[in-house]
Parts: sequence; structure tokens; C-alpha cells
Amino acid sequence: MTISLRKARTMIRKALEHGKANDMKPLSAVVLDAGGHVIAFEREDGASPGRFAIAHGKAYGSVMLGMAGTAQRDRAEQQAYFMGAVNGLFGGQLVPVPGGLLVRDRKGAVVGALGVTGDTSENDAAAGLAGIEAAGLTGEA
Repeated sequence: MTISLRKARTMIRKALEHGKANDMKPLSAVVLDAGGHVIAFEREDGASPGRFAIAHGKAYGSVMLGMAGTAQRDRAEQQAYFMGAVNGLFGGQLVPVPGGLLVRDRKGAVVGALGVTGDTSENDAAAGLAGIEAAGLTGEA
């Protein structure tokens, strides 16, 4: 299974709606396919222009390592040298914090990732989970 553009847009729309409903700062969100390629991206009015790179880095690390942002953060705290080396291998593109979510199909296979940024990392992850669930998929934060 792949993530369709329609499902990617649903994930983003619902993540941003979750942010507004919970009085979060302006969010940005990107959906990547299982190969790390961008399917869709949106940046809310008022979000800083650098948010694409942050959202992408959160999602990219998740899909490339098969490890959601929370697990990446925990790994970085336990083995900073490992995450530093891996980030070097990927050209510094990884942002190992919550808000990078794995997207799984009904069978549990990773089909892509969602990266959300703009508020606290934990709030970004909550918004992402809301978006993924609204698209009928399973998220891992």
C-alpha cells in the first residue's frame, strides 16, 4: 500500500485542525512515502518559513530509520554517538524528536511518515496522530 495524495492531504488537514482546536502555535506538516519522498506539505499562516525543513527532518528520520520521533529522541539521549553518526550518513537531514510519526497500514507495514512542527514536540506528535487516525491509518509517535 502507498499513501495516496488524498490521504496525505487528509492527514495534514486534520493535524492542522487539531492544532487550532487545541490553541497550538501555527503548525506545518509534511507527508512522505515509504521511500522518503514528499507527497504533500502545508504551512499555516504565521508559521516560520524554516518549518518545512524541520517537519521534513522529523518525518525523514522516522521513515529512514523505521523509528518514530519519540524513539529517536530516546535513542539520541542514550547513544548520542549513534544518532550523530546516522544523521551524518543522511546528510544532517534528521530531526530526532517527537513530531516525526511512522504511518502504518492495517497490516502494520510502514507506508510512510508524517512530520509536524510548530508547537512543543509532544503537541506536534498529538496533532500528527489525530491526522493519521482521521485518514484511517495507524500512527506511531
